[in-house]
Amino acid sequence: MKLAAACTVAFAASANAFAPANVAGSRSTQLNAAKDDMARVGAAALAGAALFGATLPAQAITKSELNQLSYLQVKGTGLANRCSEVVGEDTITPKSGSRLVEMCIEPKAWAVEEEIGKAGKTEKKFVNSKVMTRQTYTLEGIEGSIKTDGGNIVFNEEEGIDYAPTTVQLPGGERVPFLFTVKELVAKGNGGSFKPGFQMGGDFSVPSYRTGLFLDPKGLGRVGVTGYDMAVALPGLQSDEEGDADLFKENNKTFDAGQGRIEMEVNKVNADESEIGGVFVASQPGDTDMGSKVPKKILTKGIFYAKIQ
Repeated sequence: MKLAAACTVAFAASANAFAPANVAGSRSTQLNAAKDDMARVGAAALAGAALFGATLPAQAITKSELNQLSYLQVKGTGLANRCSEVVGEDTITPKSGSRLVEMCIEPKAWAVEEEIGKAGKTEKKFVNSKVMTRQTYTLEGIEGSIKTDGGNIVFNEEEGIDYAPTTVQLPGGERVPFLFTVKELVAKGNGGSFKPGFQMGGDFSVPSYRTGLFLDPKGLGRVGVTGYDMAVALPGLQSDEEGDADLFKENNKTFDAGQGRIEMEVNKVNADESEIGGVFVASQPGDTDMGSKVPKKILTKGIFYAKIQ
């Protein structure tokens, strides 16, 4: 009962962190001029994420323990969608040519920016939502190079399973799809060593939720480059007939790429295993239905794991 109560309090605190607030002065380290939405909620959400991450789940498992399990022991347990935990509070100073490998990013909570009307006024707030996607939304196997710039660590994401189509549902029932990702992330740190309290953050690219294969399933062309710009099975009017202009965006699809931002904080370091773990908060645009809708802002909070090689 005590553990359940502690988890409830931690989740409530972290969920409340999604509420917009002016927290620019409360940040100990300002990483690379965060975007407007991250400036409003980034530090508060990161603090909430730290509280959430401080209460380890009942089935927390380290990387070495996970590697000892067979496929059948992992199958159906949800462990494949979980990031490993790290034990220790050491310090790791990466050497020249080091890489960050086996990086795992696991969301724990989601919020969507909505316009809330109250007393005749409309304001934007992040509304807590629940994930509708099955346990396939964790990013895994991400790796990239580490370099030092002005005494600070800089991580450049290069490859891995760095995107996951995800759908969340708002309290009113509306479902919001988005492509959870950290593609082409360049994260700049606030020091030259990984240790508890180390922070790094940066911008990343957000590809379209639907790829060109949505309109071109045979792969004969590329949307917006040399191939189709509409579903061939459902051609648009495109004949200047009445109502054609209203359906222009629906009929003419584009591959929209957006930009997101992530802030990460290390709270566990195991020097013997060269492992780091911590919490993150990320902000990114949602799906545009290939150009026909205005994307919603998605705030994601959770934990991450990585290994220095």
